[in-house]
Amino acid sequence: MKTLKKYKLGLVLRSILLFLVLGVGVLFFSNYFITAYEESEYQPLGEMVEVGGQNMHVYTKGQGENTIVLLSGLGTAAPVLDFEPLVNELSKHHKVAVVELPGYGWSDQTDKKRSVENIVEEIRTALKKSNVQGPYILMPHSISGIYSVYFADNYPEEVKAIVGIDPTLPQALEYFGETPPTMPSYFSAIAPSGIARLALTVSPGSFLPLAEDGTYSEENLKMTTAISSWRGYNTNVIDETNEIKNNINKTRDIKLPSTMPVLIFTPEIDKPTDDGKSKKTFYETQLTDSPSSKVVILRGHHSLHWTRAMDITKEVEEFIKSSASVH
Repeated sequence: MKTLKKYKLGLVLRSILLFLVLGVGVLFFSNYFITAYEESEYQPLGEMVEVGGQNMHVYTKGQGENTIVLLSGLGTAAPVLDFEPLVNELSKHHKVAVVELPGYGWSDQTDKKRSVENIVEEIRTALKKSNVQGPYILMPHSISGIYSVYFADNYPEEVKAIVGIDPTLPQALEYFGETPPTMPSYFSAIAPSGIARLALTVSPGSFLPLAEDGTYSEENLKMTTAISSWRGYNTNVIDETNEIKNNINKTRDIKLPSTMPVLIFTPEIDKPTDDGKSKKTFYETQLTDSPSSKVVILRGHHSLHWTRAMDITKEVEEFIKSSASVH
């Protein structure tokens, strides 16, 4: 009798295992074919330029005396689509460019180390090959703050100002006593296995911009969902995450030119630590001597451009006018 029970249990376990294997297989192959279809259906919105043997995607819109370069945060799958509301507002009076780094949006992946040196050179090369001329107003979100600081320090003649959207800056971890994040390499299987697509299907709200209805078009959200399914946690994003510590060490002693105007946006949900430190107090330590430099607090979360594109644009317009009058 015990033998019969063991035999039945074995059959159940084997059936479950077979079901799981078949499920994984179906998920993998269906994701493969859907991805192939989407990649042919959703073509790049901007220009593809060759950088270091790989193609990078640069999107531009608008005209004006100033050129604003938007740089995305870590793991933002589709930067051009993510920044769309802000691009639409800023481009009314300025030329705006969005550079998608390798592994992001429509850009190819690269084998090059995700060091701050390589990333900044990729940005510069992509802009020049797209005929986007400086000097630039760099507008980094999150982790791109580190790259912008390095850019401005090494090529000050190419940067006229920095406008950060809750940017990660090199001294932040030391200021708050925090450690840099890391990401395991096995995360790179999430997109090709179909897990990213499954997660987006089950809970799209957890991955798409948290904005009011109508802020992003249905077409934008469809493309964002598709690209997130292709790009989620790819090797470039993982390498970039694990390189944060090194990139911070290379930039922590950098001081921006004292005359360079700096505008930083930070969300009001920020809560001070027990010793009174907050993002606001930290960002105030990062301002230059320019009379135009300041910190602006806006209601919202880390990705302020999702919900505060008009407010950000208004502040940027005043900042640019103020900077111009000083010079």
